[in-house]
Formats: sequence, structure tokens, C-alpha cells
Amino acid sequence: MGDSPRAVAVDYGSEEAAMRAYCEAGARRAFALGNRGPIRFDAAGRVHPSILEAYGRCGFYVFEGVLQPDELADIEADFRDILDRLPVERDALVDRRGRAALGVGLEATTLYWARPLGDPFGGTDLAGGRHPVKMFEPAAAADAPKEVVYLILGSLQFSDAALRVYAHPQLLAVAAAINGDDFAPFNEGLFIKEPGRGASVAWHQDGLTHWDSPDWDEGVHGFNFMAQLYGCTPANGVWVVPGSHRRGKVDIRAMVAAAGTERLPDAVPLVCQPGDVVITNRQVVHGSFANTSADWRVTVNFGFHRRSSVLGVKGGGLHNAPAVYDAARIDARSRPLGYAIDARRQRFPHETPFVYRPHAGQTFRWDAAAKAALRDYNLLDLSI
Repeated sequence: MGDSPRAVAVDYGSEEAAMRAYCEAGARRAFALGNRGPIRFDAAGRVHPSILEAYGRCGFYVFEGVLQPDELADIEADFRDILDRLPVERDALVDRRGRAALGVGLEATTLYWARPLGDPFGGTDLAGGRHPVKMFEPAAAADAPKEVVYLILGSLQFSDAALRVYAHPQLLAVAAAINGDDFAPFNEGLFIKEPGRGASVAWHQDGLTHWDSPDWDEGVHGFNFMAQLYGCTPANGVWVVPGSHRRGKVDIRAMVAAAGTERLPDAVPLVCQPGDVVITNRQVVHGSFANTSADWRVTVNFGFHRRSSVLGVKGGGLHNAPAVYDAARIDARSRPLGYAIDARRQRFPHETPFVYRPHAGQTFRWDAAAKAALRDYNLLDLSI
């Protein structure tokens, strides 16, 4: 894999010393949790129960060494191409080479912009008001652009490599172990934490729909996988509060007030090497700080639900228009997974492809027509 793209570093301003100490202490707490290692299976081929126990206890697990160098090289090539195709600024129609920019002409919102080192959601009513406290915003370099792209949704239509990661057979085996053999998709994205510019994501819990449901439990809002291209550090990675996924809807504003800072004292960073993949429960309290480090974080993000959590449920409307998710909607949204499994089979013929039970009796072929069918596929995301 080649050198990562251009890096620019600044500091955390008046909070620099406190932030450095916080990162060091957080990393020590993270490595003491006992929730990291390779994906392992028992003698019957099931995900090892110790993994499921640690994930259930902490709300996340770091799977080490999942993606190999050839796959990382594929992802990096696509990422560089995506960077090259971004609009020159928000609402621009062309990239820096004068070509039609990424996402132009799509109906779904795909590109999310923020001021360098800013916090676009914290302390606002955006996203259902689930980010109640604004994060500290360090000063960006004088030559920084007005805005940067920090999140790309509907990413499977922009990256064949991301599509193939989506079908990784060991990760899908984990999805089935946690959410059942008939698990359903959520959404996919590419998170970009650019050095010296990457925006923060204020503390929040994912999920809008089931907090007051009589059927609520710790797994009802599903989970996300976060595959790391360049790895992640305490300075540029996601932080989580272990065990908070079991506490129901948490008063984050009160947590920050009690701490006297947004550096929550019980939180830990997700520290990863290139090719590691983290699974995080969507109900865990999590967020990330502005990236003042010299390191890129590029995360291939995708999640899954229990089918029972989405079937017959009216979605929260966060990622697309509110709708009741019937079986036809779930089946339509699952088609990209069928294409992904075949795309991965073509690229990695030595692997045994995952068999997705809801697709029994169906055939999916990854080709030019299938790629065209992914256009605006994320209008059908299953957002709860």
C-alpha cells in the first residue's frame, strides 16, 4: 500500500496538553478491556462465544487483521479516486479537474460538509437533536479550505472495493451470529478524518425508533462495522463509553456537565491498525474529536439490523424519507448485498462466499448492469 495522502497537522489550541493526557489515559483503558483479537470460530463453526461475551459487555469489539494488504490497496485506490472526484466546494457541479463531480445528479444526499475542525451537529436540532453538546473546535490552519467533506453516504455506488468489504464472509458470519441469519441492512458510508481538518462528531447514541418500545433491549437498534484503511488513533478515532448500550437512552448533556468537559472520563478510543474492523453497538454513547493530528482516518462503515427491528416499523426518517418498512422494502434494500457477495467472489475466488439466507433460490451477478442499479440505492436505507 502506498503512502497516505497529504497530511497537515495543527494543535488542539488551549486544550492541547489536556487532550494529549486524555488520549494517553484513554488508550490504556481501551487495551485493558479484553475485547480485541482476530475473528475466531468454535469447533462447530460458530463465532467464538468469548467474542460475543466481550461485545455484549463492552458494546464494541476490535477485530484485528481482517482485511489483507491486497484488499487495503484496492480500498486505497478507490479512496484516492473519490478524493479526486469531490466537488471543488459545496453545491459545485465539477471536481478540481473540471469533470462532473461525485454525487452530482443523485437524488439522495451523499456528501456531508463541515468547517475544518468544526462540529456541524453538536448542540443543534439536526439529526433529531441527538448530539446535545457541542465539541471543542480548535482553530484550523490559515490556508485551510472553507469546508471539507467528512462523510459520504451511499458509498457502495462509488467504490467497488467498499462493496466487496461489505460482503466479507467472516464479518457477515458475525452479523448472523448477532442479528440472526435473516439480518437486514442498515446503511453504508465512508468517514474521512483528514489531518488538521477532520471534523468532530459530537457525543450521541444512534437509533431513534425503539427507545420506548416494550421490546427494547441492548441490540434492538443494530450495529455498525468500521473497517479501517490506515488504522486509527486516540486523536483521530471514534471514542465510546463501554457498556452504555445497556443503559437505555442516556442523558449525554448531564454526563458532560458532571465531567466538566466533553472529554468524558469513562470513554475509550477505538485504536486500530490498518485492516482492523470494529463492531460497535449503535446504542453505545460514542463520538470523535476534531483531528488535529498528522494522521488520516478513512473508515469503511456499514451496519446491519435484526429483521424484527425493521419489519413493519416506521423508520425514523434520519437518512431518508420516513416510511413503514415492509418485506418488499427490506428485500429491495438487501439486493446490494447479493451483488456484493458475487463481486467479492470474483475478486477473491479462493474464499468461500457467505450464504445469505434470505437470498436462497436467487442469483445475483455483479456486472455493469448491477453497478448501474446501485445508483441512489441508499434512498431505501433502513433507518431506525
